[in-house]
Amino acid sequence: MDYAYPHAMAKVIDFKKEWDYIQKIITKLKESLPEPKFNAEEYMLTYSYPSDAGSGCLLVLEGHGAIVICAYKLCTQMRRNDHSKELYDKYRETIEEHVNSMVLPSVKGKDGELMLRELVKGWSNHKVMVKWLSRFFTYLNRYYAERGALPKLNEVGLACFRDQVHPEFGKVRDAVIGLIGQERNGEQIDQALLKNVVDIFVEVGMGKMNYYEKNFETMMLQDSAAYYSGKASIWISEYPYPDYILKVEECLKQEMDRVSHYLHSSTEPKLLE
Repeated sequence: MDYAYPHAMAKVIDFKKEWDYIQKIITKLKESLPEPKFNAEEYMLTYSYPSDAGSGCLLVLEGHGAIVICAYKLCTQMRRNDHSKELYDKYRETIEEHVNSMVLPSVKGKDGELMLRELVKGWSNHKVMVKWLSRFFTYLNRYYAERGALPKLNEVGLACFRDQVHPEFGKVRDAVIGLIGQERNGEQIDQALLKNVVDIFVEVGMGKMNYYEKNFETMMLQDSAAYYSGKASIWISEYPYPDYILKVEECLKQEMDRVSHYLHSSTEPKLLE
């Protein structure tokens, strides 16, 4: 697809001036989460810079993704004026600032189910931010990151969330384990909420299960083993052997149901050992 750029685009572009304008778009995005207020008409609209913006860059939003034309131009000037690294670093800083200012304050100081709901909300908004900013800076993904063997923007976004929120994940894990314990004792819990939280542990691993296993699954399995060890000691002294076996089979079925409802499928064989 060919774009016609203003004649002024041939000038050397001032990074700070263009970044200030890009930030206005990012601010609009942040203020409209979880659903960006880009209606159908705006989604196809071409935004032009005000006359005093200098370069006359255009922000083009098109049906197959968003492309900030000025971001493209910032990254494709002559080598001494190439701002790819600066823009890549600004993307990371923007994501980190969003997590620190919007996600962490909503999670810190809270406990239990309320904390989990705030985490899920923050994670959902974070993914929307990453999705849109990755579209805005699509050139960085397709060329700068790939050629430099750098993490793609989505990976940077996930890693920022994981690293910034990591100190809170211990409390998150304990809250989930506590709710599982309540369910084992016959209480009703919000299984959909637990699934959303567990999915966060999986997703921030970016295709690997290490983070989920180390920061959630290990402690959950230890808690499960302690719970059933205590129950087994009681049941074996209270019930005849056939009834004890029925109890065990019932618990195995319940644990399989937990895996299907909110735990990762890889947990099942470990949980049933």
